Amino acid sequence: MREALLYDRLEGGEVKCHLCHHRCRIPPGKTGLCGVRKNEEGVLYSVVYGQVIAHHVDPIEKKPLFHFLPGTLSYSIATVGCNFQCDFCQNFEISQFPRHYGYVTGESMSPERVVEEALRSGARSISYTYTEPTIYFEFALDCARLASEKGLKNVFVSNGYMTPEALEIVHPHLHAANIDLKAFREDFYQRHCRARLKPVLETLRHLKRQGVWLEITTLIIPGENDDPEELREIARFIRDELGPETPWHVTRFYPTYKLLTRPPTPIETLQKAYYIGREEGLKYVYTGNIPGDKGENTYCWSCNKLLIKRYGFRILRNEITEEGTCPECGARIDGCWA
Repeated sequence: MREALLYDRLEGGEVKCHLCHHRCRIPPGKTGLCGVRKNEEGVLYSVVYGQVIAHHVDPIEKKPLFHFLPGTLSYSIATVGCNFQCDFCQNFEISQFPRHYGYVTGESMSPERVVEEALRSGARSISYTYTEPTIYFEFALDCARLASEKGLKNVFVSNGYMTPEALEIVHPHLHAANIDLKAFREDFYQRHCRARLKPVLETLRHLKRQGVWLEITTLIIPGENDDPEELREIARFIRDELGPETPWHVTRFYPTYKLLTRPPTPIETLQKAYYIGREEGLKYVYTGNIPGDKGENTYCWSCNKLLIKRYGFRILRNEITEEGTCPECGARIDGCWA
């Protein structure tokens, strides 16, 4: 265990956590909603510090990040636990583990070992992913600081529920993030995630102001968040609040966890979302979980030249110049290319 950051001690031995927007008030002997931050006699501890449940070497495209060091590898880690309870979680076996079983598990790893393995793998970055990186913030922060010293970049794949206080602490060492914007309705967040939409929007604005490279993912679930008007509202928010250069990934849902009765997202729905994003002025929109679709590719926003051809998480061809421009018309292609 490691004493947590960002909490206040209250009367009666309670503590108040300020790591995420739940801002849990935690009695002695109890954990917050994430299940991995525990009050022991008035001191808040991270019980998953260094307890890594998954560590793999992934293509950066799997995060998904399409405009951040494309074609490189990212050493990816997670602990158990999450501050959301999404009915459609693809990694529920580990994200909900403390909630289901009442304890934590994982392989003991130090930040030094994480960074050493990342370097040995040839990765250019470390991604804090699979579950929510906010809930193992202290461990992620120590890894990120060391990674920065060694020339590695750091990536958060997140639900976007961290507080401004947390964002300010990690900011110097956070280079890119893919944030799930799961819907654009408060009702969806409350019913399916046990959370709220507004704090996620605040986080997105904050990350953009900090200069973190940002990409957005929306998993489109039939009958839940696939209304064209809602998708248009998401596209407009990205355009107006984050900038039209911010990539938007619209991805296909497959039945999982508690949403087993919903069918997979029709490909036509994803293609419609793709065109909605482009119609609303977004430069880069991508379809996900349908390998071979043209929506996986990067096109020049100015002349529409095919620049990066992908199949799944593999890059088949990349014609963006070393300067990050289109070789056809010279337009600047937004992203971090080197």
